[in-house]
Amino acid sequence: MQLGQYLLESNVFVAPMAGVTDRPFRSLCKKLGAGYAVSEMVTSRPDLIKSAKTQRRINHAGESGVISVQIAGTQPKEMAEAALFNIDKGAQVIDINMGCPAKKVCNKWAGSALMQDETLALSIIESVVNACQSMSIPVTLKMRTGWSEQVKNAKVIALAAQALGVQMITIHGRTRELGYKGQAEYDTIRQIKSALSIPVVANGDIDSAEKAKWVLDSTKADAVMIGRAAQGNPWIFRETTHYLQTGRLLAPPLVVEARSLLLEHLEEHYTLYGSFTGVRTARKHIGWYVKGLEGHEAFKEKMNRLEDTCEQLRAVAHYFDTLSEYGERLKKVKLERTDYVYE
Repeated sequence: MQLGQYLLESNVFVAPMAGVTDRPFRSLCKKLGAGYAVSEMVTSRPDLIKSAKTQRRINHAGESGVISVQIAGTQPKEMAEAALFNIDKGAQVIDINMGCPAKKVCNKWAGSALMQDETLALSIIESVVNACQSMSIPVTLKMRTGWSEQVKNAKVIALAAQALGVQMITIHGRTRELGYKGQAEYDTIRQIKSALSIPVVANGDIDSAEKAKWVLDSTKADAVMIGRAAQGNPWIFRETTHYLQTGRLLAPPLVVEARSLLLEHLEEHYTLYGSFTGVRTARKHIGWYVKGLEGHEAFKEKMNRLEDTCEQLRAVAHYFDTLSEYGERLKKVKLERTDYVYE
């Protein structure tokens, strides 16, 4: 699909997730078939721009594909300046965060809290679009269906955002009130899609190739965005694009490939975060990779005590070495099935 001057490789996207979709994770997902990935949200506050967290998030060295950066804030002028700052650091698309449900974000009236103040939300959109237009940088928007069951105004904001120049909108099919509970409202996404002429991306509860196709068919959305289901399962992008193109399910990766991908991911993770922070922040990724595999609980308990990158790498390699023969497919309890194709 087309986004501004960019032709995206597929309509299966990686969702921005704080503490997850850093550069190493985005790069891996793109390698495995994701057509587009949005960064973790970068604050618009000037006083935080030099923090270690922000500096890592604006580091796009060696990143392939279209570089999309999500910015978050509450002040139109600051958001416009943040957009220009990130463009200078390599951003090719600017995404506005109006979807994050986290209390620490919403308490500052950023993220999905902006949906409570349509005037402010649209002022931010207008300021960011105006700042980016002269540089031909597309602006996109990610939001929820509304703040609460009683206040569902995504369609109103989406139509106004389109009129202001936003070129793509992603809808997470829940209100902020729901967080990640309940079920995604695909009917709402379909209604918004039918009202817009720009691309609409469906997000929420997409955890398999079959679900992705069903959501695309049901909502008529132009693309799907996968978040939590990709944690420890980055090959979901390869499986989904294959299924959308062929109608056939792709088998899980071989044990040897999963081992290689995780070790590669860890090496890049350490490079970005350094040894001390890297070994600690890698633990959650390793935990997601091994969840559902044989002996994963005992392994995690041991692995979480390691404080050296070399020890962590050796432990991961040894764990996968003991799983089974390398020629076998990765077997997770919740993913076992018999109707895969082996290509």
